Amino acid sequence: MNRLIDAKSPYLRHAAHQEIDWYPWGDEPFDRASKEDKPIFLSSGAVWCHWCHVMAKECFEDPEVVGILNEHFISIKLDRDERPDIDRRYQRAAAVSGAGGGWPLSVFLSTDRKPFFIGTYFPPTDAYGRPGFRTLLRTIADVYRNRRDELVAQADKVAGYLQMKEPSGGEIDKSLLDKAAGAILSQFDTKNGGFGTAPKFPMAGAMDFLFQRHTLVPDGGFAGALRKTLEAMAKGGFHDQLAGGFHRYSTDEGWLVPHFEKMADDNSWLLKNYLDGYVAFGEDYFRQVAQGIVTFLTTVLADPQGGFYASQDADVTPDDEGGYFTWHEADFKRVLTDEENRVLSLQFLHEKGSLPHDPGRKVLFVAVEADEIARRLSLSFDRVTELIASGREKLLKERAGRQTPYVDTTLYTSLNGMCISSLLRAFRVFKDRKLEDICIKSLARMTRENLAGNELLHCQNIPAMLDDFVFIVEAFIEAYEVTGVTQYLDMADELMETCLLKFWDEEQGGFFDTDREVLGVRLKGVEDIPHPSANSTGIMQMVRLSVLLDKGRYRDLAGAALKAFAPAATHMGVHGGYFFSALDAYFHMVKLTMGTTQSTPLAQAVLARLKPHSTIVYDEEATQTVIPCIGTACYEPIENEAGLDRFLADTLREVAAKTV
Repeated sequence: MNRLIDAKSPYLRHAAHQEIDWYPWGDEPFDRASKEDKPIFLSSGAVWCHWCHVMAKECFEDPEVVGILNEHFISIKLDRDERPDIDRRYQRAAAVSGAGGGWPLSVFLSTDRKPFFIGTYFPPTDAYGRPGFRTLLRTIADVYRNRRDELVAQADKVAGYLQMKEPSGGEIDKSLLDKAAGAILSQFDTKNGGFGTAPKFPMAGAMDFLFQRHTLVPDGGFAGALRKTLEAMAKGGFHDQLAGGFHRYSTDEGWLVPHFEKMADDNSWLLKNYLDGYVAFGEDYFRQVAQGIVTFLTTVLADPQGGFYASQDADVTPDDEGGYFTWHEADFKRVLTDEENRVLSLQFLHEKGSLPHDPGRKVLFVAVEADEIARRLSLSFDRVTELIASGREKLLKERAGRQTPYVDTTLYTSLNGMCISSLLRAFRVFKDRKLEDICIKSLARMTRENLAGNELLHCQNIPAMLDDFVFIVEAFIEAYEVTGVTQYLDMADELMETCLLKFWDEEQGGFFDTDREVLGVRLKGVEDIPHPSANSTGIMQMVRLSVLLDKGRYRDLAGAALKAFAPAATHMGVHGGYFFSALDAYFHMVKLTMGTTQSTPLAQAVLARLKPHSTIVYDEEATQTVIPCIGTACYEPIENEAGLDRFLADTLREVAAKTV
């Protein structure tokens, strides 16, 4: 048992019984390293990370590795979810020094916390084209003793990468939106959907931007890319075909074989994408997928007392990646009737879904549609859909009897903000009052436990970072728009003001990621990695609050941030998607003043419609209409759903086409 036994992080506690003399992050290990003149080994990972568990089993439980680490190094274990600020800096150093990145991140540090060697996963002995960890440790220990000047020079060089200045700002205009949309569409995979090549991540920010463009410019060629991507992701093994929700990313271009962890942030943003897809295209399949994400978030990740957990692990043991989620052909034969097996095997069970490390196990994905199955098996379409439904129910029941992957029950403020915002959007579309209740209860718990005055926490005992502020601000705004309770809007305003005090860059605009230097630097970026960036989200919330509260200062600051990041974002393609969504909102934000109660058909239509970025303001003294405004111009009051559709289809697009 080591010092990690009392850690709050479940990832750290998982290492508490290893014989390595682990320290949590803090001053103590660096002080000891200085006194004993030893280098530091830092291992950064997460409880959901498969290869973190593999390296832990292969290396950190290996007596020879343990002996070398304890004799020649001071060892630190870091939870990247608990301390994303520290992990982010070493990941950046890894990327710019040519070491790649990802988890586990293996970092060797001097006593002044500068990295001199960085890698990711290492096997215990030479394998997979990588040096064995035992060999690496001995080599670094020897160089540290005998040629330290080389390591000091390397550490200074790598540390310099962290100090790189962001490019100076530029100007913004509406033409950037068309250029950005074109750049993103140029990365669209016309065969498989999504953007780029393997490994393939869901780029929710880019999808959000394209949906806004589609609404304003319906003939702009966005619909095909949006439909194809939503369908391809949902039919692949990347999507949990039995229980709903999505895994973290696809290892291949076709969305077939994923990395199996299921994350709160990914599912929150994908929920928004599928809700937008359902409202925009009216396809019931997208509604079903969105409902599946809701089910995952509200059952697997929801705390009964309010709040949302962080993640579900990829596997039960390091030797069983994806085992909980995958199937042998014999499983189908044992669980299903012969008729169900014929149908479901044809739909879901195919060689392309074989796991690389265990080809007998298959990831379920939709290879054949129900109508084609009916044709091939000479069955009616209705009979096929009945068999699919009954078979899926049996498979899900069977899977529920397996040992389930670990769920990290930490309540991170940023992730809760994302979950609450997305589920409130789902409430607006589905009209399921239980979703509103869950979200309001969760927001109350986060306020009670992670917010004391203006001191927001990331999680217990860890101060909030930019992500925490902007995503919980978004949740408070969404709660106001759904309920009309001004207390939520006041809280959003108060937290945004505090966010500006703590994180705003007074010289160049935009937000730093932390309120003080961490490892000697404050970082400022706008890249979606892969969920929308905190800076873009912060800009979006300032644009919304500027309209909701009629505070021109927020709009001015949003404009300054957009100018600060515009040159960098224009070169990011799909990774700059949500920045351009915020820029779109800056030019086209619609203010809808509701003079009607939330229960009327008109109010429900306003809440549920897919619109370009909009805000809802409640005015009890107004008439039973909705007054739309864009910038300083307001338009004819909307009296019914038909009027709302006309405004969205005609007036808004005409105004947007003229906006500069």
